[in-house]
Amino acid sequence: MSKRVLVSFLMVAFAILTATATQAKVHQPTLTPQNSGTTQGLIAVSPVNARVVWASGRGGTFLLTTDGGATWKAAVVPGAETLQFRDVQGVSEKIAYLQSIGNNPTDFRIYKTLDGGATWTMQFQNQNPSAFYDCFAFWTPNRGISHSDSVNGVFPDLRTTDGKTWQDISGNMPPALPGEASFAASGTCVATEGESNAWIATGGSTIARILATTDGGDTWNAYNTPLVSSPSAGAFTVDFRDESNGIVGGGDLDPSDPHNARTATSNDGGQTWTLTNAPPVTGAIFGLSYVRRIEEHHHHEGHVHRIDRQHGHEGDDEGSAAVVVTANTGGAAWTPDEGITWFTLPGVTGYWAVAFATPKAGWLVGTGGTILKISF
Repeated sequence: MSKRVLVSFLMVAFAILTATATQAKVHQPTLTPQNSGTTQGLIAVSPVNARVVWASGRGGTFLLTTDGGATWKAAVVPGAETLQFRDVQGVSEKIAYLQSIGNNPTDFRIYKTLDGGATWTMQFQNQNPSAFYDCFAFWTPNRGISHSDSVNGVFPDLRTTDGKTWQDISGNMPPALPGEASFAASGTCVATEGESNAWIATGGSTIARILATTDGGDTWNAYNTPLVSSPSAGAFTVDFRDESNGIVGGGDLDPSDPHNARTATSNDGGQTWTLTNAPPVTGAIFGLSYVRRIEEHHHHEGHVHRIDRQHGHEGDDEGSAAVVVTANTGGAAWTPDEGITWFTLPGVTGYWAVAFATPKAGWLVGTGGTILKISF
């Protein structure tokens, strides 16, 4: 063996050993299928804590577990049988919000329950013939925003400050690009953090953007991302682990262009974005989430738990930069280091949304009523 061949051989061997060692050091998550009690496609999931989790989907369906998913109860909201609940926000085992889409403008609705899903009150019903509400998110149990595709250059977004009524904040939003829209793929096209930060992921036009507010939706800025954008492509999902550090995911729904699934990160509150290494999925990234802990503590606002999306660690588990992404038929993957290294979740396909209560208690939900618990 010549010296050059030997050196090449040793370099390859070293690279393989290093990669194997890295993989051995990384703690692969445990995946546990759970029985949802429905075959309706599930589109969004919202853990309140490691025991209480809400999910939602097609056929007017919502789900609730109060035992960490050992048993799920599936039910249908009366009057919403033909609608799809594209987003859900759990507040407690008694209180949750649902947001629907359908074939008619008035099918875009927001419902709330105060009794664990036994009864639902419709809080909002759209009358704008061109609006399409994609997702909502909350800072506290009573403060949240709902985001719509643009209509004639304007985003007809909504805000609640009392958990009961929704006001039009279209006048606060930045002007939309031609055709700018979001994707109702997992309820995560808007993310909230802290008391007043929020980020909205868009596409549909020539540039995929992040719309950002730091004052609870009073004022907004629009920032460009490097993700692909077209009428069928853009940024689908966004998450922030603190006021500065976030990740956005997207891609293209066009089946003839499946190789644009990408993530980008920001460390300045969403003003600038840098592509990470490409995740090992195809199509479009429907949902992503930091591997986080949701802290609950009492809040003076109506004497209910505040939703605090602070990231935490469980012992020596994954660091704060661990992220899980899911891309429907294109697979699912996770990264321990915010997109530098990626690991495929083997055999995980057909999932639309992912969210965590703790690093040991996360859930993926998807087509045919499938639910997968993920534990790091």
